[in-house]
Amino acid sequence: MEDPATSVKKKEVVVASMKAEYIGHSIEVAHFAASDMEPQGLSMPSLEEAEVPTEMTVSVNEQTPDPGSIEVTELKHTPEKKRRVRVYSQKFRKEWLHLREFQDWLSEGSAADRAYCTTCNKELLAGKSELLKHAMGKKHKKRVAEGRTNMPVPPDLSSVLDETGMPHVLRIVDLRSDTVTQPSREMKEAMFNAPVGDDVFSEDHTVRALEEKVARMLEKEAALFVPSGTMANLICVLTHCWGRGSEVIVGDQSHLHLWAQGGIAQVGSIHHRTIKNLPDGTFSLQDLRSLVRGEDPHWPVTTLVCVENTHNMMGGKAIPLQWMDDLGALCIELNLPLHMDGARLINASVALGTSPARLVQSCNSISLCINKGLGAPMGSLVVGTKEFIARALRVRKVLGGGLHQAGIIAAAGIYALDHIAPRLSWDHTNARAIAQSVSEEHSSAITVDLKGVQTNVVLLHCDNIRVNAKKLCHRLSSVTDSETEELGEQIVVMVLPVTETAVRLMLHCDIKKDDVKAVIKKLRYVIQEYDNMMYLEYKISV
Repeated sequence: MEDPATSVKKKEVVVASMKAEYIGHSIEVAHFAASDMEPQGLSMPSLEEAEVPTEMTVSVNEQTPDPGSIEVTELKHTPEKKRRVRVYSQKFRKEWLHLREFQDWLSEGSAADRAYCTTCNKELLAGKSELLKHAMGKKHKKRVAEGRTNMPVPPDLSSVLDETGMPHVLRIVDLRSDTVTQPSREMKEAMFNAPVGDDVFSEDHTVRALEEKVARMLEKEAALFVPSGTMANLICVLTHCWGRGSEVIVGDQSHLHLWAQGGIAQVGSIHHRTIKNLPDGTFSLQDLRSLVRGEDPHWPVTTLVCVENTHNMMGGKAIPLQWMDDLGALCIELNLPLHMDGARLINASVALGTSPARLVQSCNSISLCINKGLGAPMGSLVVGTKEFIARALRVRKVLGGGLHQAGIIAAAGIYALDHIAPRLSWDHTNARAIAQSVSEEHSSAITVDLKGVQTNVVLLHCDNIRVNAKKLCHRLSSVTDSETEELGEQIVVMVLPVTETAVRLMLHCDIKKDDVKAVIKKLRYVIQEYDNMMYLEYKISV
């Protein structure tokens, strides 16, 4: 006879889904339903996803009203009876913009399944749950608290992909040179509307207008348009050194000596002799006098003296006016012509507060660039007497510098002299602001000569222990996660190493106030990063 206390009851219990399945960002979970069943008595074996049976029976201990009785319940698995859970679509919906959680920072992304956070400058997946998760994040809340909402993305910012394929916004500030500028819309209109002709036949009226304008500006007789500054200097040297066996005296840090591939020797068979440049870009006039060759047939013939203004390698220094007058007087005494590499002559004029003509008063020839700091896409001018320009025209021809419809470029030069040159002082002010911020850090790893910043050039000097020039350039052009979090944006500053320990920053007409602020912010962060590095200083006693 069966004992009532140990009798077993069988009940059917439905298991709605034994398998977890991803739908978008949601998980469909298993739900259990059983009549008169308490969950604490249920014990089920774990099942692998590939081994879920279509039907199974398990035993459960169910307490009856009589504490001594136990029932055994049979469970059947019926996977057809699934309970669907609502999930959010990955497609961006405009109605989300009106939700309280998304107001003031959410906008559409670059694709239908992307959204954009204007507070963090970051693209997100467009799932509503993903956006809610971002809204609750600490970084987002911090930026909202700081008031960085509705930040528009300026047109000069670039979108790049990180290692995960997620786009991020970078502010890229290019300070490698003042030749990286882009022609403005107004400059392009001037180029488009310029009347042109064949300049090889001297029939381009826009080229003639530019040449006459520059000759009047420098108070010289004539000018000649050429494609580049390197060619302009080479033409001037070759024109002065018409005979064989000529020698040119140049500064040892001059552009003509360091950055022109030795063109005067390679192309013109002209010997050059260097004189030591002083920190202000000048050189000793007494040393110059001693370098002039005599009549010994073993020596080349000293034929030309060259000077650079502003002096690039010396930090954009403007050559002192009194020294230029003294140099001119000495060259007249020695019966030597004087050539000025005036690639950034107008910058020197602005810094010294005088006219460009006054700076070249003692010079027999000048080269002037319209694409260095002035924003034109290309072009330079050779300036001198009519006789000098007539000979320079022959040299330009053999070097392949004769252009045909060059008025398109000449129009950009005319626009640059009329509209960009008057605002060069802004570039000088921006350079000074950056140098001032570096000086205020009182760094031992990265320093700047604040008094030496006169024009649009800033030279940063590295200690070569914690950082050298190449490492600093690489660090300024990279972005770290901690940096992005602290600065609130991603900033890339492109600069140029000019020596092993010196880095050049060159301001230009495309740099705006926001760019300057970003550069200062980046430099301060990087300088503090290097100053906090541990290093050993070795002292050797003799």
